[in-house]
Amino acid sequence: MLLKNLFVDFPLSQPEHIPDAEITGIAIDSRAVKPGYLFVAMKGGFADGHNYIQKAFENGASAVVGELGRVVAPTYPYVGLENPRQALTWLAAAFYNWPARKLTVIGVTGTDGKTTTSNLLHKILVAAGIKAGMISTVNAVIGDEVLDTGFHVTTPDAHDVQAYLAKMVDAGLTHVVLETTSHGWAQHRVDASEFDIGVVTNITHEHMDEHGSYENYRAAKARLFTSLEWTHAKPLGNPRLAVINRDDAKSFDFLNKFVKVNKINYGLGEDANVRAVDIEYAPSGIHFNAVSESLRVGISSKLVGSYNVSNCLAAFTAAVHGLGIEPEVAAQGIASLDGIPGRMERIDMGQNFTAIVDFAHTPNALKVTLEAGRTMTKKRVISIFGSAGLRDKEKRRMMAETSAELADLTILTAEDPRTESLDGILEEMAAGARSKGGREGETFWRIPDRGEAIKFALQLAQEGDIVLSCGKGHEQSMCFGKTEYLWDDRTAMRAALAQFIGVEGPKIPYLPSQDKREEDWLKG
Repeated sequence: MLLKNLFVDFPLSQPEHIPDAEITGIAIDSRAVKPGYLFVAMKGGFADGHNYIQKAFENGASAVVGELGRVVAPTYPYVGLENPRQALTWLAAAFYNWPARKLTVIGVTGTDGKTTTSNLLHKILVAAGIKAGMISTVNAVIGDEVLDTGFHVTTPDAHDVQAYLAKMVDAGLTHVVLETTSHGWAQHRVDASEFDIGVVTNITHEHMDEHGSYENYRAAKARLFTSLEWTHAKPLGNPRLAVINRDDAKSFDFLNKFVKVNKINYGLGEDANVRAVDIEYAPSGIHFNAVSESLRVGISSKLVGSYNVSNCLAAFTAAVHGLGIEPEVAAQGIASLDGIPGRMERIDMGQNFTAIVDFAHTPNALKVTLEAGRTMTKKRVISIFGSAGLRDKEKRRMMAETSAELADLTILTAEDPRTESLDGILEEMAAGARSKGGREGETFWRIPDRGEAIKFALQLAQEGDIVLSCGKGHEQSMCFGKTEYLWDDRTAMRAALAQFIGVEGPKIPYLPSQDKREEDWLKG
């Protein structure tokens, strides 16, 4: 495709000059550039892509898009734009021939529950006989093909999102569920995704380091609903429906006033448009009736906890009221979801207590996870978790306070300390635990190495207890210093359980905290 054709339907300011170049692909990392690629140079938190323009051309780039006014060698075909990061999503959409305009796109956002709700919606669409794909922070599902979307959970980069959507169009799919994060919206990764339905799970405390305030964080999430207003007309129609959580007090009033398109809300209270009644909780799952003015249908799910009642309701409401899927079919789809990797995932090696790995990494997520644990046992709840370095510092105290109040025993450990002092992070968390009556050495412990923390929790466990390892879920790495080390909480839990009960099992993955002093790995 000619570079100038990428700007035919470009909604931002047009560049003064577009070089005569043919484009065969798009990359934002100079190492990923292949002959004929367009290299989009962007300034990031740790690196500036403009410093790698020469490397991009050495690798075969045919042109570069970068910031307006940057000094670039005159021999390099260069397009200067006010905001290359924002432009990327539109350039990628044009390169792939606007795939979202050929799909019904359901966007899901929120602090907690995004991945679960996205998977529930995808299962409902499949149960309805709809050819549907999904892009989540865990993977991209395109027919029978499942693609990993990265080590850590966030919305894929803009050009990757458009590539996934194009693959779905080529595969004959008609619908896609697209999970979107606040980072994804703030960095314009999904602006050109032409959403038809927007769903929010909740908006609670998270990413204050990135957004600066709750109001800014909420505004980033709210861009999903703004985007419904500019979606192009599509052959399959435009529902343009906002699905919002009536029970989420901090976000509901704002969104209820903010949304300019059709909207419907869901919740557990009588004021909700679609609500859950007759709720039953069990260690094996949940059951309730979904009720609105026009329907009443029983819903069963293998998921546990009240928060998953809310997630099921969100998916049900979007499918039934947004897409016209029969309520009974939606219920079948919800029931067909066995579970989600790293979300309340049980690890059973034959022990006489329950071991679970969950992704809860925010104060609210930890709260509802511990509450769910309470519904699953009459014995003790033991929690293991950390708090990431170079991220929102306030939640370190908040999460430790939550666990001190809701868990019987708490083990504070590592979770991606990055270049911060892990001992310092754990001290902040310990202070939070103490503030809520926690007694170090009796009700809570600090164990820096995550593998040792899991093994210690198992030694504390008694018959019937629940051990919850939270914060990492399905993630496949942990960052110490500036290095990502391969790490899977589920593998670590299996390894620790195997050692504990004396059976064969995997080895606990290596982390530098196993054999290095902190100052060593901080130096790399």
